[in-house]
Amino acid sequence: MDRRTRPPVEKLPASTAGYEGHPEKDAAAAIVPDHALDLDRASERRVLRKIDLFLIPVMWMGYGLVYYDKAILGSAALFGMTQDLSLRVVDSTTTPPTVSTDRLSWATSMFYFGMLCGLYPLTFLLQRFVMGNVLGGVVLLWGLVAMLTAAVTSWQGLFAQRFFLGFVESIMPTAFMCIISNYYTQEEQALRQSWWFSATGGWTIIGGALNYGFAQISGGTLRSWQYIYLLAGAVTVLYGCLCFMIPNSALSAWFLTEQERVIAVERLRKGQTGVRCQVLKTSQLREAVMDIKIWLVSFMMAAAYTVNGAVSGFGPLIVSTFGYTPLQSILLQFPLGFIVFVFILLTGYLSSRIPNIRLALLIACCLPVIAGCAMIWRSTWYRRAPTPVAGYTIIGFFGPVVSLIISIGMANVAGATKKSFTAAAIFVAYCVAVLLYLLLARENKRRDSLALDEAGRDTHAFKDLTDKENPYF
Repeated sequence: MDRRTRPPVEKLPASTAGYEGHPEKDAAAAIVPDHALDLDRASERRVLRKIDLFLIPVMWMGYGLVYYDKAILGSAALFGMTQDLSLRVVDSTTTPPTVSTDRLSWATSMFYFGMLCGLYPLTFLLQRFVMGNVLGGVVLLWGLVAMLTAAVTSWQGLFAQRFFLGFVESIMPTAFMCIISNYYTQEEQALRQSWWFSATGGWTIIGGALNYGFAQISGGTLRSWQYIYLLAGAVTVLYGCLCFMIPNSALSAWFLTEQERVIAVERLRKGQTGVRCQVLKTSQLREAVMDIKIWLVSFMMAAAYTVNGAVSGFGPLIVSTFGYTPLQSILLQFPLGFIVFVFILLTGYLSSRIPNIRLALLIACCLPVIAGCAMIWRSTWYRRAPTPVAGYTIIGFFGPVVSLIISIGMANVAGATKKSFTAAAIFVAYCVAVLLYLLLARENKRRDSLALDEAGRDTHAFKDLTDKENPYF
């Protein structure tokens, strides 16, 4: 609209009581008129600061618990879980005896199967009902499931526990992505998305320190890995109680005054992304399914998280294969966590200061990941070799890659239902990537265990056999 024909800017209302909402409209329509209100920059900054001070610490803590909970399995496997739950199977009929860790791989996979099943139902449940009540209830259930891991006595029980754990945890990342989209402008989102996602690196260090401490426990009636899960579950239950305090939107933010709520909503008008609508709209679902950029962002997420599947699920186990003890393997997670934490924050800051730099930063951060994988692949794995450890450490640049993908995806869609669909789609791709990694790793391990005659490789090369038909593939 031409500036000369634009309606005059109106002053902030003395009260928000005069505006009526409509269920089909964004919730912001209940307190702001159809034309712009005059905002004082100092007041806007004060409101933004109050939003940051409440939401960011809550989300950082929440996603830290998510990441810690996922990564516990790798440490627990080093401290007795593998033997206690028969996750490691020795086949004595072969010469020499072979060891299978397929059950451990499946235990990791079951978490992501559960997350796949939970992403869309819980995300739309979060949109349809009061956010704090849904989030708080699900997180309490998550904490209970985590604590019950200490009571698991078989690998079958662990499979069931991991599935339900993934199901309930699936609500967390999509909730945070939508919260950022509902409270912040596009220019502010990259930095705020990076703030809560930096918990990936921060909790790699915090969780590693906790696991290192629990590994020292030698007495008591429980094993070290059981104490780890009891702690994680108990802290999660406390966090679940806090989640009930998360407001449904800026319109009901208890930490803002009535006038500040109007400012919090009005400042989002320019971006046209909306605040919150609790009606699920099929028209927006159809649009989201047909939107090519959502599929492209999801594809990028799948590609980026193939690496994370190894790090989050098997990090300490991977480092232990370089000749380090279980305790040393946990301590060597700290440098990786530091890289993840620092560079997620750095790329988020640069994205908020320099327009249109996110894709360039994303590409730049992919290069160290590629280099790290090559270093692990091509280096010699002698006892405590430095090169594979260095390669493993710089793989931590996957963190800023994923953070940038999240901010790109959520800053470029509008409409409550479409934003919910996009958030879930991004993490569906994340789950698929991890499952693909686990599937290929298990297949490669199976093929490596086959006693094949190398002389037969040449004869199979041109027989037009599929990958499953050809054992040499």
